[in-house]
Amino acid sequence: MMKWQNVKWIYLREVRDQLRDRRTLFTIAVLPVLLYPLLGMTFLQVAQFSREHTTPVLVLGAGSLPETPRLLDENKFDTNFSSERDAKLFDLTIEPGLPAGVTATELRAWAEQQIHDGTYDAVVYFPGEFGERLNAFRDAMKKEQRESDSKQPETTRESVPIPEPELFVNTASDKSRMARERVESVLTRWRDSIVVDNLRDRRIPSVATKPFKVVSTDVARERSRRAAVWSKILPFVVLIWALTGAFYPAIDLCAGEKERGTLETLLCSPAERSEIAWGKLLTIMTFSMATSVLNLMSMGMTGAFIASRIAVLGGEVTTKLAIGTPPPAAVVWLLLALVPLSALFSAVSLAIAAFAKSSKEGQYYLMPVLMITLPLMMLPMMPTTELDLGMSLIPVAGVMLLLQALIEGQYLEAVRFVVPVMGVTSLCCLLAMRWAIDQFNKESVLFREGEQWGLGIWLRSLIRDRRETPSLSAAVLCGVLLLLIRFFAGFMFAKPETWAGFALTTVISLVGFIAIPAVLMSILLTRSPTKTLLLRAPRFDAAAMAALLALALHPANVAMGLLVQKVYPFSSDIVEQLKAFESVINGAPGLWAVILVLAVAPAICEEIAFRGFILSGMRHMGHKWVAILVTSVFFGAAHMILQQSLTACMVGMVLGYLAIQTGSLLPCIVFHMTHNSLSMVMAIGVPKLIETYPGLSFLFSDGEAGTLYQWPAIAVGLVLGIGLLNWFRNLPYEHTKEESLQEALDHQTVQLPAKS
Repeated sequence: MMKWQNVKWIYLREVRDQLRDRRTLFTIAVLPVLLYPLLGMTFLQVAQFSREHTTPVLVLGAGSLPETPRLLDENKFDTNFSSERDAKLFDLTIEPGLPAGVTATELRAWAEQQIHDGTYDAVVYFPGEFGERLNAFRDAMKKEQRESDSKQPETTRESVPIPEPELFVNTASDKSRMARERVESVLTRWRDSIVVDNLRDRRIPSVATKPFKVVSTDVARERSRRAAVWSKILPFVVLIWALTGAFYPAIDLCAGEKERGTLETLLCSPAERSEIAWGKLLTIMTFSMATSVLNLMSMGMTGAFIASRIAVLGGEVTTKLAIGTPPPAAVVWLLLALVPLSALFSAVSLAIAAFAKSSKEGQYYLMPVLMITLPLMMLPMMPTTELDLGMSLIPVAGVMLLLQALIEGQYLEAVRFVVPVMGVTSLCCLLAMRWAIDQFNKESVLFREGEQWGLGIWLRSLIRDRRETPSLSAAVLCGVLLLLIRFFAGFMFAKPETWAGFALTTVISLVGFIAIPAVLMSILLTRSPTKTLLLRAPRFDAAAMAALLALALHPANVAMGLLVQKVYPFSSDIVEQLKAFESVINGAPGLWAVILVLAVAPAICEEIAFRGFILSGMRHMGHKWVAILVTSVFFGAAHMILQQSLTACMVGMVLGYLAIQTGSLLPCIVFHMTHNSLSMVMAIGVPKLIETYPGLSFLFSDGEAGTLYQWPAIAVGLVLGIGLLNWFRNLPYEHTKEESLQEALDHQTVQLPAKS
């Protein structure tokens, strides 16, 4: 039983050591206090030099402009279309026609060169007959108005074509893009003035072009507007610093102690490994929370100071920055949420730091952790993301959405999802802590020897140091390669519209992109491809029981798929793809063809790769269920569509269990094939059977999602499935001598010292 007194002493020891470390103090305390004031000071200094620069613009063909309405007034745009302030931002060069020696066909290249050289930011060209054609068009409209109202202005526009002005800009240049916005604004107002004149000539009121205006009234209170802004900023800042503040102390407490040689002393103490891990976890949590709080306080005080200084500028800038201070309740909610999130980040950082051989190696692991965590932090900041059941089940993202709801005062909305959010966060925290404790219990992890690593050295070692089954790194490599191949293969093949094309593409993808890579890696990276791929005969009744298990669990799998679709509904694009897939399936010559392509082929190819090569390598992790879970995640991710990935991951758990309990791939293939065949029969054959035999309605029902099982069938299937899983649990699988030895090595842990 774990003694919390030991945890307390370890915690106090680690905190004292960290407070003596100058690097930790600088990262945790000094850097936050100095960083934001220095950034604010730099911002204020730079703001003194920021001003709007004039835009050099060349106007060609000014001699062809109409006299009314006047666009140019001497060497600037007319004040009717450009205010005095805006007119000062233009440095106009006006030419009555084209430059000397430049023809209309050469104008584009000439203008491009002028903009590229920086002579002008934009070039405006009015063709030679622009003013004459425009006046002719207006005269024709007046004539039509006097003679008859039967003709439409479109007829006049076609009979009197007006050459279009051209605006040459370089969108790769910021200055040129700014020039385009300024010039287009002036030309748009000038064109609108011409439209008003044309309407007046035809005795049509100008209001006809805009019969009404949409008045936008903001009903949000000032407090709500401020809360909406801060609810996006504060959770992100707190979480990113909580992660950063946890990672560096974790590296020093684990990998750093390995380098200093003090870890062995701690391991020889009477404290158990779990107590050591918990003590280090609490230490990391303390510094994680301190880092986040100090950064938040420093950023808040610096931001308030900068806002007060900028207020003297007035105008639009001050209006945009005047978001005010965050609501006082926001600080309370952030501190409450910081505890479980710091625990989660600290547990993950502790496990990774325990695995690292050195501090340098541990720092390399920060980037993968950030790449996984940042998307979860950015997702809640998207405008279309809302707090619902599906989002509440996503780690980190659910907490951020819950914080946003609490900061904005949407308490009823937050109460609905506080249980799933905190439940998922607590579960992830416990799993991460269990992983960290497991790392501390493995001698092979705590005392890994330093080694020189290089891609060539690593690849040669994979072949030179081959074992009967693949290593863990080889299994991960295979899983990643299969996912990458599957992803890019989706762009290589066009979506077939016929059954023949679909069947050919599917079989080629399964065989060429899943089965063959796994078989080749088994041959190259292992000494026994037969053992790696579990190509051994199981008990004679195992395959039959696997088929019966698939039949029993299929109703529950269908119900779970329906539940997943309700929590995470299909997007419109996915719905269109599924409809196209259904139309292709309807073109199959028969149910047997669908089963061959979508049941038999995937069962063989996917089981060879996932339950064969990948699971065999994952078993070197030392825990059966961890290996099954990781393999199932790879298997689910290979299905690409989120809803299918979740259900496939659950099916993969059962398949992995069968593979380990039977020691053979055949029951997995039979289960997989039976499961997929039942899905095809449910979609194609069962609706026809129900029409022929209405009595089957006690087993099946027709819903919006297709043919579904009735609840009695689901309940009976679950009971039968649990019994069959228990049968496989008691299945006597005899391990070979090599497998027993390898399993002992994979589970090798440090010997706990005797208690004094």
